[in-house]
Amino acid sequence: MLHKIAFLLVIVGGLNWLVFAIFNWEIGTIFGGSDVMISKIIYILVGISAVYLVISHKKDCLHCAGKGGSASM
Repeated sequence: MLHKIAFLLVIVGGLNWLVFAIFNWEIGTIFGGSDVMISKIIYILVGISAVYLVISHKKDCLHCAGKGGSASM
């Protein structure tokens, strides 16, 4: 379950970067800007999720673990 939440947050972070690069707009502005505490909490959770996925990727990824893909790394 933690893996799915972390993955979702990393997707949100990636989409935020995409929207920022194309439209110069950040998702944090919905909550009042990047200086507002809720935006900072969201950005921190996205960052922690990325670190978690980097650490746990090999164990959780079926392709990298050789359980679901045709080639393993």
